[in-house]
Amino acid sequence: MNLSDFDYELPPERIAQRPPAERDASRMLLLDRSTGEREDREFRALPELLRGDELLVINNARVLPARLFGRRARIHAQQLGQNNPARREFLQTAIEVLLVRQISSDTWEALVRPGRKVPTGEQIVFGEGELEAQVEGRGEFGLRILRFRSKDSFHELLGRLGHIPLPPYIKRADEPLDRERYQTVYAREGAAVAAPTAGLHFTPEILKRLRDRGVEIAEITLDVGLGTFEPIRAERLEDHPIHKESYVISESAAEAIEQARHDRRPILAIGTTVVRALEDCAEKNAEGAKLIVGGQREAGIFLYPGKPFRVVNQLLTNFHLPRSSLLALVAAFAGRERVLSAYRHAVQSGYRFYSYGDCMLIR
Repeated sequence: MNLSDFDYELPPERIAQRPPAERDASRMLLLDRSTGEREDREFRALPELLRGDELLVINNARVLPARLFGRRARIHAQQLGQNNPARREFLQTAIEVLLVRQISSDTWEALVRPGRKVPTGEQIVFGEGELEAQVEGRGEFGLRILRFRSKDSFHELLGRLGHIPLPPYIKRADEPLDRERYQTVYAREGAAVAAPTAGLHFTPEILKRLRDRGVEIAEITLDVGLGTFEPIRAERLEDHPIHKESYVISESAAEAIEQARHDRRPILAIGTTVVRALEDCAEKNAEGAKLIVGGQREAGIFLYPGKPFRVVNQLLTNFHLPRSSLLALVAAFAGRERVLSAYRHAVQSGYRFYSYGDCMLIR
């Protein structure tokens, strides 16, 4: 399929720059995946819109303050000479680091900007020097391998020096409020570098109303990483090499999902990250007695129209960027024409788009 098949027009003013005053105050577009019929509702009505026997699967990944701003240290600056005016500019130029995936206790894959000015062997200093990183090498997708050094706890320093990694379409610096609002109320596990944004609408009150209705809730953890937000650069969708993301399905969650499948109850995924984890697990176990089994794995699945869905049959999701792997996933789930028609309706009806925007319930 051509990448242009997943394009649509979006005025910039439709991109939400801040969260709504209240988490559950967002709008929700209902989409029937069989007929394409749609209805404008509010997210607060979700518990009453469900039958009451659904299994709702959430991603409890916690977003790290994964964006760091530092400066280059000694290594290559020394080559310029002590009295060279370029040396000071070299040392003072800001280096932005976005942690993407933890490899070991002190080593991460990261995006580094400007990357061409930070070669292997260079050192980056953060804060007043209490945290340092050395570039150990290059990885796939333009990533750098960074090994961190510090006297104090790395995660404590990250909490103090790091910034919430807001997506680039949010045209402002992160603020203290983002530490709370770019995080679901049930975030508690993992090391994600982007929020599972469909979950941002939920409040403790909404979760209680769902449980009171009889809805069962299961938790998984997928560390949202580069695979979720990496742009598609291939002209043919099928040629896109999607980045892997780590996920964990507990034994209790696996049992709940398998029981819901056995009972033919709806399985409602809260967000595309949940879809990716469950469908990746199911693909890996397609020949087994059970599709969903507990354990830790890496999701390498790329879902686009024509790919099967073995587990998920309902989806709550935010609106996604044109020409993105997430839009392709939603199109695979509900049909490309139906989804693009729903997106055009959302644009015309003033819905707010992307991470801090409104949502769709597809069933």
